[in-house]
Amino acid sequence: MRILVTNDDGIYSPGIAALAKIAKKFGDVRVVAPDVEQSSMGHAVTHSRPLGYKKSPIEFPDIEAHRVNGTPADCVAMGTHLWSGVDVVLSGINMGPNLGNSMWHSGTLAAAKQAVLFGIKGIALSTPVGNSEPDFDLLEPYVERTLERLLADTELALYNVNFPPNPTDIVWTRQSVRLYDGKIVPGTDPMGRKHYWFTVTPLEAADEGTDRWAVENNLVSITPLRLDLTDEAALSDKLST
Repeated sequence: MRILVTNDDGIYSPGIAALAKIAKKFGDVRVVAPDVEQSSMGHAVTHSRPLGYKKSPIEFPDIEAHRVNGTPADCVAMGTHLWSGVDVVLSGINMGPNLGNSMWHSGTLAAAKQAVLFGIKGIALSTPVGNSEPDFDLLEPYVERTLERLLADTELALYNVNFPPNPTDIVWTRQSVRLYDGKIVPGTDPMGRKHYWFTVTPLEAADEGTDRWAVENNLVSITPLRLDLTDEAALSDKLST
């Protein structure tokens, strides 16, 4: 099995090193990741300038690795161009969760979506970050169990996976869709210049069976997704009137 590993945190992230190490247990691995952090880039692609790639400045033992001056989606395009016959794209392990509404702007998930657009299975993997880096050694057995489950199926598919800091089990979930109180928080930098942060606060609790509920209850969340955003019920209603 040929496994392309990428992320949106950049080539220097400890999350991608941890994922590449685990992925080697399942096949031949190559790493192609952004040269700088590309978090929350969504499914942006570079079209107004050429892309380039260089050898990774970080060593991935026994793994060929490159950095790209582009987005996560660009990295999947470049990676599958440089290495034909890729069977699956793994994106992550992201330093921060990609739950619920955050799927819309997640660069981690965008890389997995780009894989599916190319006809390749895509799996996005993320974990929350606190005051210190995630304990990837603790998460490793759960990452391995998750990949065993998802890679066994050879069908084209898109999955979004989130690991709590201290997982106890793995469950299938649906996306948590909640209303948010989006607001701008003003501040001042050390030079006295104004700056602003965009932040959100959930207005509703997570429903049981959703990705956010799972992670809040120390469960690894696996959410199967699709690229078709069509509201089938609304379309059916419109066509019948």
